[in-house]
Amino acid sequence: MTPILLLPFLGTALGAAMVFLLRGAMSDWLKKLLLGFASGVMVAASVWSLLIPSLEMAEQQGGVSWLPAAVGFVLGILFLLLLDTLIPHLHIGSDHPEGLTQNCRWNRSTMLAVAVTLHNIPEGMAVGVILASAMAEGSMISMSAAWALAIGIAIQNFPEGAILSMPLHSEGMSKGKAFLIGALSGIVEPIAAVLTILLIGFIAPTLPYLLAFAAGAMMYVVVEELIPEAQTEPHSNIPTLGFTAGFVLMMILDSAL
Repeated sequence: MTPILLLPFLGTALGAAMVFLLRGAMSDWLKKLLLGFASGVMVAASVWSLLIPSLEMAEQQGGVSWLPAAVGFVLGILFLLLLDTLIPHLHIGSDHPEGLTQNCRWNRSTMLAVAVTLHNIPEGMAVGVILASAMAEGSMISMSAAWALAIGIAIQNFPEGAILSMPLHSEGMSKGKAFLIGALSGIVEPIAAVLTILLIGFIAPTLPYLLAFAAGAMMYVVVEELIPEAQTEPHSNIPTLGFTAGFVLMMILDSAL
C-alpha cells in the first residue's frame, strides 16, 4: 500500500529536481506544453479511474447508477471552489494573486506554493479513495486500477513540480530551497490519501460518492487553473498537443493495468 501512496509525491519531487538540471527560466512554450499534459492526465484519470468506477459501483449496490456520480462530482467542484475562494494563491503560470485582502502580505513564492499544494489535495484524495475501494471486500475495483491512477498522477505531478521550483529559482531563490518548496508541495498528497482511507473505513457505503467527489475536485483544477493558463497567447496550440499526449497516456495506463 505504501508505494502507491508515495508515488504522486515522488513525481512532484522529481519534477522539482529539474531545477538542478535545467539552466535559466522555463520557456513559455514548455510551460504551456506541461500544463496541457497535466490537464490531459487529470481529465482521463477523472473519467476512467474515478467516474466510471463510481457509476459501476453504484449500479452494483443496486441504486440509481448516475446519482452518486452526479452528486459527488458537484460536491467536489464546490469543495475546491470553497478552498479557492478562502485561501490566497496564485494561478499556476500567472502573476495575478487571488484571495488577497489589504492586510495579507504573502509573497509570490508562498502563494505559488499554496496554489500547487491546493491542486495536490484532490489528487491525494483520489488515490486514497480508489485504493480504499480496491481493498474493500467484494470490490469490483482492482489493485491494478489503483496503481494506474497513482502512476498517472505521479507523471502529471512531474511538470507541476518543475513549474513551481524553476520560477522560484529564476526569481533569486537558491536551487536547494526552490527544490525543497517544490517537493514539499506534494507532501499533502500522501497525507490526504491516508486521511481519506481512514475516513472511508467509517463510511464505506459512500464510496461511489467519494470517487466522483475526487473526480469533481480534479476537474475543477483543470478547468479553473490549468487550461486557462495554458491557453494564453502565444503558443496556444502547444498545450492542445500536451493535453492529447497526457489524455492518451492516462487512458492507456488505466486500460492496460
